Amino acid sequence: MSGLANVPVHIITGFLGSGKTTLIHSLIEQKPVDEKWAILVNEFGQIGIDQAMFETRDDVVVKGLPGGCLCCQLAFVMQAALVNLLARSQPDRVIIEPSGLGHPAGLVDLLRSEAFQGVVDVRDIVTTLDPRRLDEPRVVAHETFRDQLEIADAIALTMRDQSTAEQLSAAHAFVAERWPPRKWVHEADHGRLPLARLLESGSAQRDGLETPAAHQPLSATPSLEGGFFDFPPAPGTPQCESGASLGYTSIGLRWHPSDCFDLDRLAAYFGELSRDVRIKGVFHTHDGWRQLNRADGTLSVTPSTWRQDSRLELIAPESSSPHMPSAESLKAALADTLKS
Repeated sequence: MSGLANVPVHIITGFLGSGKTTLIHSLIEQKPVDEKWAILVNEFGQIGIDQAMFETRDDVVVKGLPGGCLCCQLAFVMQAALVNLLARSQPDRVIIEPSGLGHPAGLVDLLRSEAFQGVVDVRDIVTTLDPRRLDEPRVVAHETFRDQLEIADAIALTMRDQSTAEQLSAAHAFVAERWPPRKWVHEADHGRLPLARLLESGSAQRDGLETPAAHQPLSATPSLEGGFFDFPPAPGTPQCESGASLGYTSIGLRWHPSDCFDLDRLAAYFGELSRDVRIKGVFHTHDGWRQLNRADGTLSVTPSTWRQDSRLELIAPESSSPHMPSAESLKAALADTLKS
């Protein structure tokens, strides 16, 4: 990392489905032309949907770390990935998006450790908050949800267009109860955050919170090896990965890029799944490549450029496991959505 000094690092955290990736996309659209950015994306699921949703470009390097939480399951991999990203890409700015179930304490401690002393400067920690989540007692009581807000220097209120005036007012009141006060609270209309919020940010003021027992680093060192992304699966034969931790379960599927789906059938099937099930995917369809994203029961479909494969991730609380399809039933149902 020779020559690098105090590279600004921005952590954008927030609970599942709160719009972190959309917010980061909005910042990339405003990126100064003379800056090179590095984006480090962590996902709870096993196959890495969010990384696939970033377009390839020379001035923005994206690295995905799927399959766990940066501060515990992937702590070792995170450090190695960031060192590699800084050394190879020499970015002017780094944005880190932890998993929606990731606790930020361990990440902040790592970035402030001796390994990165003088190399990175941790700027204001931004937490995304979907006002509608405050109507869900299970979410509000979730330790990680609350800690993500406690460690925040600033709050971006997302899903503004899908929230009522009462929900927005309640969100402002909820944030105002935090002490010390946040530096700013911004209503991110359609997930858009002004770039000035990033460029004019100061060093993060929040001290790292105590890391909960569920997020303590694993004793076993994870491996950097992995073959899941090396080659696409055979046409018509999806590859499947599943996992469970931190009170949530996930199922991930990946298809050969030539497999083509019927978009209407896909949307209809996903509409039948419980609202508790978080859905993210990128698919080759008869209408072209499409990104599908569902949080809180609302499904959005947006165009995508060509991808190396089709991918899907389902995430649900373990308490909602009866509503989660099995891996085999999921594969069978989606086989019926393939265009014949």
